[in-house]
Amino acid sequence: MARIVAVLRSKKKGVAKKEIATGYLRRDYGLVGDAHAGTGREVSLLALESIQRMQKKGLKVGPGDFAENLTTEGVDLLSLKKGTRISIGKRIVLEVTQIGKECPAPCAIFRKLGECIMPEEGLFTRVVKGGRVRAGDRLEVER
Repeated sequence: MARIVAVLRSKKKGVAKKEIATGYLRRDYGLVGDAHAGTGREVSLLALESIQRMQKKGLKVGPGDFAENLTTEGVDLLSLKKGTRISIGKRIVLEVTQIGKECPAPCAIFRKLGECIMPEEGLFTRVVKGGRVRAGDRLEVER
């Protein structure tokens, strides 16, 4: 089962995000209270499996350290294409708008960790249908 592992936000761009118990994803806006809300990259996703790969390299990292809003588990984010829709829980629908990103050289995360995986492995989405999101929510790719 694919699921949300963590919901994270920060008030500043380019820094690690802190886990929150529940968040609200607003349509065509993003995660309320997050620095990226209202921008072209409303909600970012990163797979726990990517984070675990970095841990195996010896980095002490976890959800939020790469500034993602949602850490996922059990879905191959790298196989998704622009336009793919992802449903979370019974109500939320996200649409993939960007895969990877230009990273300011070097961003705060790169300076801290020496490596950043968001440029290749991060997924950016817009909120098609909003709602409350929390860790443990089911995640499904609409095919």
